[in-house]
Amino acid sequence: MFHQLTDPAVNGSCQGATSVCNESADGDALQLPTFSTAAKVRVIITFTLCAVSAVCNLVVLWAASHGGKRKSHIRILIMNLTVADLLVTFIVMPVDAVWNITVQWQAGDVACRLLMFLKLVAMYSCAFVTVVISLDRQSAILNPLGISEAKRKSKIMLTVAWTMSVILSLPQLLGSDVF
Repeated sequence: MFHQLTDPAVNGSCQGATSVCNESADGDALQLPTFSTAAKVRVIITFTLCAVSAVCNLVVLWAASHGGKRKSHIRILIMNLTVADLLVTFIVMPVDAVWNITVQWQAGDVACRLLMFLKLVAMYSCAFVTVVISLDRQSAILNPLGISEAKRKSKIMLTVAWTMSVILSLPQLLGSDVF
């Protein structure tokens, strides 16, 4: 992904002699990232997975929201996991693909902070909702007659999961000085 630079005028932002600016501490030429063949393959794979994930998760979301008259707590858990997966699909995957295409960030500090915040919310929410589902299944196995309280417990755990996803992602949005 990195190629050796031999042109001393490549780094236009460098102050002073360009022959010194484009060298590392041990005298080698700096290596700036480029859009290599490996990066192109990653972009193609990422966008392919993004498309497949979008279609499959949207179908699951539609089926879960339109299937049957009674909304079980399992359906609510599946819908929450699907929404978290769609956040990954529509935020994490495209941002990573575009990063591979552009090789460097072009959108400024505010956009960077916002997208990194959203990426973390998406990744935390996927992990936390998966934990909620695991805890719900454990509870169903250990207490099979406790179905009446399962819906209430699931809602509380989902609220905690989404809230923790946002709270733990806040340092990206507000800056590391806040926390």
